[in-house]
Amino acid sequence: MTSVVPARTETEGLREVEQRVLWLATAMIDHANRVRTNNSGLKVGGHQASCASMVSIMTALYFEHLTAADRVSVKPHASPVLHAINYLLGSLDEKHLGTLREYGGIQSYPSRTKDPDPADYSTGSVGIGATAPIWGAVARRYVDTHGGGSGTGRQYSLLGDAELDEGACWEAILDPTVADLGEVVWIVDLNRQSLDRVVPNIAAHRLQGMFTAAGWQVITLKYGQVLEELFTRPGGAALRERIDGMSNPEYQRLLRCTPEQLRDRIPAGDTAIGTLLSDVDDDTLATAIRNLGGHDLDALDSAFKAIDDTRPTVIFAYTIKGYGLATEGHPQNHGSLLGEDQMRQLGTQVGADLDDPWHRFPESSPAGRRCAETASRLRRRERARVKPPQLPADIGRTPSGTTTTQAALGRTLLDLTREAPEAAERIVTLAPDVSSTTNLGGWLNKVGVWSPAERVDWFADDAETILHWRERPAGQHIELGIAETNLVGLLGELGSTWSRWGQPLLPIGVVYDCFLGRALEPWSFGVYAGGQSILVGTPSGVSLAPEGGAHQSVGTPSIGLEQPGVTSYEPAFAVDTEWCLLEAMSQLGKPGGSSSYLRLSTRPVDQSLASVPADPAARERRRRQVVGGGYLLRRDPDPQVTLVGMGALMTETLDAAGRLADQGIGADVVCVTSADLLFRAHRGDADRGVLDQVLPAERARPMVTVLDGHPHALAFLAGVNGVRGAHLGVTGFGQSGSLDDVYRHHGLDTDSVIRAALDVTHS
Repeated sequence: MTSVVPARTETEGLREVEQRVLWLATAMIDHANRVRTNNSGLKVGGHQASCASMVSIMTALYFEHLTAADRVSVKPHASPVLHAINYLLGSLDEKHLGTLREYGGIQSYPSRTKDPDPADYSTGSVGIGATAPIWGAVARRYVDTHGGGSGTGRQYSLLGDAELDEGACWEAILDPTVADLGEVVWIVDLNRQSLDRVVPNIAAHRLQGMFTAAGWQVITLKYGQVLEELFTRPGGAALRERIDGMSNPEYQRLLRCTPEQLRDRIPAGDTAIGTLLSDVDDDTLATAIRNLGGHDLDALDSAFKAIDDTRPTVIFAYTIKGYGLATEGHPQNHGSLLGEDQMRQLGTQVGADLDDPWHRFPESSPAGRRCAETASRLRRRERARVKPPQLPADIGRTPSGTTTTQAALGRTLLDLTREAPEAAERIVTLAPDVSSTTNLGGWLNKVGVWSPAERVDWFADDAETILHWRERPAGQHIELGIAETNLVGLLGELGSTWSRWGQPLLPIGVVYDCFLGRALEPWSFGVYAGGQSILVGTPSGVSLAPEGGAHQSVGTPSIGLEQPGVTSYEPAFAVDTEWCLLEAMSQLGKPGGSSSYLRLSTRPVDQSLASVPADPAARERRRRQVVGGGYLLRRDPDPQVTLVGMGALMTETLDAAGRLADQGIGADVVCVTSADLLFRAHRGDADRGVLDQVLPAERARPMVTVLDGHPHALAFLAGVNGVRGAHLGVTGFGQSGSLDDVYRHHGLDTDSVIRAALDVTHS
């Protein structure tokens, strides 16, 4: 019998580091679940098997190929591997290793904002972390063409094969912009298991074809050196064909077999394979069946060196879930944990001690020197942070006539190019093919469309062309395909440039409000990761009457109210829109900053109804109330009811107040601009002063609230002073019709407001 010994290469010294990374990642999870005191009875959890399949890939990447300019998104369940590497590189203190999933400790999944050690990208929502480096690459290029300073570097995504089930991945891959991003590298941990099972038909060849069709370089690492050497022997071609033809479950089952069982199962009646295996000793056979490319450091080294930086690259690295652990290859090993005896066995196997689990390499040892050299190579210089630009709080315009809050968005952006050009230069807008229909046309014509290289506008000389599509590096608008997931993914990364490269941007994404739910998850995750941006949903509500229920958003006011890290606004008038937008922009691009959501409408509104004070001091007081959450728009000498409106329904609210007055029933009218801020004040999370101005206790009366959305978004206001309330809004899917018909259908018309007011005042 013979054994196969891999050739000695420059990567051989990595093996000790690789084994220590495996140990540390496994020990962190073990400590959190078995050692640390847990009085709750709840499993702490962790993913030892998912970590193990990534150890070789991450060791080769970090300790051989990564540079300080590169960025890496680590698959969620491999979080402990990242922490183990950071610990060996000196960027994580030993005191944190025992705090995985503990309050104030290491997070369950990599987090830019919550972990004690560096994480380039927050991951956790499957598919979102995988695509983030694509949008990070675009954001870096945008910064580089608008002043420079962002440097270069690859953008790596380390993702599990099951993540490719997520539509977000394919929406990103198919965007035309992505084919030019040569710095993007995806490494797929092809362990062929999901949470519950071995995936029967992972169809790697189909995935490879899809990436190839999208213009990506595809590199496949299927087998390691031991197997490749066996394939060169007599019977080797048959062995390769046999393994290639196996189903995933059959292959996985081999990992749980003894050498004797392997000699019986693998040949499947093929005498040539049987003869080949009979000449291989037991240790080599056990090694060979596990010798996949994603665990072969030399194969990984060759793959990384073969990356073509002229186009995006995907590396399919075949791996084994639980590689090197007692749970290796078991179909249900996703959340399984090693017992104490298994941990001690692993320690013996890799040269570690369960009683001293965090032991470092001696500095003078080869592994210690490699860690020190890697830490030096990956050390990033501190970047000076540019302060966000000064923004005016009030441009000074008092709109007249009839206009919409959606139109006010475009008007404000254009005004800023004249009134605050330094701030305007930091604005970047995004839209999923809806620029013209969301009133960004004037802004787009002014600033142009961003492109890494100048492109010819073939319609520049067409007199009938209204929207001028000038693509150039200096452009400030980015148009994506009809994929809101892509838009908000990029929005989050543009909102992170202040913390990555010290260059603050003011990113504003505009989507149809009815599709906010589609965009919510990746945008929410971008906010969680520290991206500061503004998302505008327009047009909104059943006020988009002719479009019918498919395009009439109902729950978005509640989404804005409930989304962490975001302040939501729904202004009724153009000047309120300007003030809210400027306030939202002032919160971007800085430590402690925040994101905002503006819900706008295409309903034309008489701007004189805003009754904007002419006196400068009174105007400033109104502005402060607007950005604080709301203001008392109409004050009756002897009110019997308080009417509270928001957004497009202020017209009906004011009409109702006038008609009630004609009947001798006085009504105060409150215009809410941010139910979000008012709720925070009511809850005690913010200064209550705005509530005392909007709903003073001495004027507490029965209340009617009305908005173009679900009524519960304003219902809490009745509890501010403990008054009776009636709450009007939309609780069902809408239908097409005229504005009057649709409002009447949902009980939002003036007559409905009056009836509700009479009910609460006479009950």
